[in-house]
Amino acid sequence: MTEFQLAWMLPALIATPFIAGTLCWLVEKISNRLPRWIALIGMIITFGLSLVLWREGAFAGMSQQVLAPTAKLPWFAEFSVPWIDSFGISFHLALDGMSLLMVSLTAFLGIMAVGCSWGEIQRRVGFFHLNLLWSLGGVIGVFLAIDLFLFFFFWEMMLVPIYFLIAIWGHNATNGKTKEYAATKFFIYTQASGLIMLVGILLLVIMNYRTSGIFTFNYNELLGIQLGGWEYPIMLCFFIGFAVKLPIMPFHGWLPDAHAQAPTAGSVDLAGILIKTAAYGLIRFVLPLFPAASQDFAPIAMTLGAIGIFYGAWLAFVQTDIKRLLAYTSISHMGFVVLAIYAGTLLSLQGLMVQMLAHGLSSAALFIMAGQLYERMHTRELPLMGGMWGQFRYFAPLLMFFCAALLGIPGTGNFIGEFLILLGSFEKYPVYVVIATFSLVWAGLYSLIIIHRALFGKETVPKFAAVSTDPNTVQPVAQQNHAVQPANATLAVTDVPPTHMINHSYEGEEEHDKPINLYDLNKRELMLLLTLAIGLVWLGLYPQTVLDTSSHAMQWISNAYNYHEVVNFDTVESIQSAVAAAEVR
Repeated sequence: MTEFQLAWMLPALIATPFIAGTLCWLVEKISNRLPRWIALIGMIITFGLSLVLWREGAFAGMSQQVLAPTAKLPWFAEFSVPWIDSFGISFHLALDGMSLLMVSLTAFLGIMAVGCSWGEIQRRVGFFHLNLLWSLGGVIGVFLAIDLFLFFFFWEMMLVPIYFLIAIWGHNATNGKTKEYAATKFFIYTQASGLIMLVGILLLVIMNYRTSGIFTFNYNELLGIQLGGWEYPIMLCFFIGFAVKLPIMPFHGWLPDAHAQAPTAGSVDLAGILIKTAAYGLIRFVLPLFPAASQDFAPIAMTLGAIGIFYGAWLAFVQTDIKRLLAYTSISHMGFVVLAIYAGTLLSLQGLMVQMLAHGLSSAALFIMAGQLYERMHTRELPLMGGMWGQFRYFAPLLMFFCAALLGIPGTGNFIGEFLILLGSFEKYPVYVVIATFSLVWAGLYSLIIIHRALFGKETVPKFAAVSTDPNTVQPVAQQNHAVQPANATLAVTDVPPTHMINHSYEGEEEHDKPINLYDLNKRELMLLLTLAIGLVWLGLYPQTVLDTSSHAMQWISNAYNYHEVVNFDTVESIQSAVAAAEVR
């Protein structure tokens, strides 16, 4: 494939979700099924494009190659067209191994998000998929943009669709907080942090103009400029912008509410993809652009990460709402991400890539299963889910597997990622590694809590009852009848606790008692979860593909972070040469 063809595949990765989402909205009035199929096909095409780029990249064996500190940026493909010339802004996209892995994860989880919302979303289906796919398109734009103005454009653009996903199709919490409250809280947090990051971007561009006389937002040209005393405050602006989205304690306030009240596809988007954009931003922009300030700030960032590991784990431990529990586990796991980023070694950064992919798959799977439980039981309270092991042939063992994967058992990608992070960070920060290692005990606790309370705890889930064509008719059966009934059957249950009744956040439903409709995973749900499970096992048993793909990108970032004096010198020298050449012309 020619360089020209590869270059044009980058905007195609962004355009495909946008076009598919728009088509979903336009055909909404024709059929409720058609938008679902258009969205699914659009994300499959996007994922296919990422696989083509992966194949053309010839990444095999790259982990055995060593990049010198003076090596050029490891872009595999670039696309650039002028946009706002007077301000030095261009539509500049670039792809390396790291961004390729993140784009592939986004497209893959996009397919999962469309699949898990197939039966859940029944109203305004086209508009729902418009927002879902536009948010995914914005995320892909964040992973590909290397013009800082374009990066900020996609960064802000992906927030609005998520707001609508939560505010329109979300669920009200049991503590009285509405979905509108959660959506507004999410938007205010992320918008405020985005404005702080914008200030940092503008300061960086102005300082570069004062140094080189060139007004540009181009990432390649902003590398290595001498910021003097401004480097630390500009770095803090970028850090805060990314820390809120990650999130790092104490900037995490929006995450539990957003996760708990978002629809299933929204939770998959938030946990599996959206918070990864912040980690990507720290790696791509903060470390190479501000290496000296980042090294000075590293102890503070890692302290916040260590606190977040324990804080998130403890709050996860005391939760009864399964989605809030999973939200706090994300906060805890992001502590490992911060440790890996600011350690800045090749091993820790490559472990970080495996960890982000594995966490994206495992958290997406658990949120999908939480949504499936909510569809069946109309509650997210763990104390009301006890004793499910004997009632579900497929759901129960899969829930146990994904909880174990979240714990980081050997054989899954989570184990490989955490092991490489701890191993790669130990030499530079042994104290933080020891603290993070002890925190794994807490991870075991909240994972086992889900398994115990939901599967093997006190039996609080009613037994299956006989199939009834009339939802108001109760037909009791013997206790030993645990047979799984078809998904379309209405299952009446006896002795249903009041808390099992319908959550009235569903619009369009009457306020009356609704019997629990217990049934095992259907073929669509089972296929989604098995695909995610296979991905986790593949990452755990054969991570070399990921390590090879990300190697050059991570080597370059590690060199820029640890040998910034060389990078600064070379970059400044090249900028001065360019200015001199321009003056001669």
